[in-house]
Amino acid sequence: MKYQPLALIIGLSFSFQVCTGQINQKRHETVDLGLADQKLKRKNALFHAAKLPVTLIALGIYATADHTVINRYEVREERNEHMPNFHSTVDNYLMHAPVAIVYGLNLAGVKGKHDFRNRTLLLIKSEMIMAALTFSVKQFTQVTRPDDSNNYSFPSGHTAQAFATATFLSKEYGEQNIWYSVGAYSMATTVGVMRVLNNRHWISDVLAGAGIGILSTNLAYLSHRYKWKNKNSDLTVIPMYTNGPGIYLGYTLN
Repeated sequence: MKYQPLALIIGLSFSFQVCTGQINQKRHETVDLGLADQKLKRKNALFHAAKLPVTLIALGIYATADHTVINRYEVREERNEHMPNFHSTVDNYLMHAPVAIVYGLNLAGVKGKHDFRNRTLLLIKSEMIMAALTFSVKQFTQVTRPDDSNNYSFPSGHTAQAFATATFLSKEYGEQNIWYSVGAYSMATTVGVMRVLNNRHWISDVLAGAGIGILSTNLAYLSHRYKWKNKNSDLTVIPMYTNGPGIYLGYTLN
């Protein structure tokens, strides 16, 4: 009898350890399932963010290399036949219009998806990704423009800019009203058409530029943490002089 309390204590201790182990095992399984679910969601989000723009970029590349599906020379011939003297500079300004609309709506009291700081950082990220992709591909491909002015035709930088800002407007206000998205992408499409009509780009350049623009903004939103670590420490402004006065603006991306 004198050993029963000791046996009871040992038994309770063993039972507690078994229960604790089972709880910890279930907790680890729950954490593992949670991580797996997060990874799956990230993969799905990346797929949805990339499927349309990658398709457009692939079409642009294919139309540059092969003319069986989309003949860029036939498009230029149609332009030269029906609108040989067309020239407009509207596309130089229209590609920036969605940004002006976003901040104009905000000033008018129509709140977008994000606050001013995060929205501005998202725009900067989008522009940086778009510029890096566009100009690196231009340097690599060396495609001659239809007007023979230089070898930086592919992809269209104007179109990439237009679709990057159109996606920016769509993400900030498209959920409130679909007509914001319709208007944004209509302006971007107009820019792409005008680049062809101005004889500055092939149709293949415009397709790839549209894909790069959409992809750049999608990636910026997909990778953003929607927070600022410090209001002052992340921003760097340095005066500089390179063929003229200017400033260096740097920001540590969240």
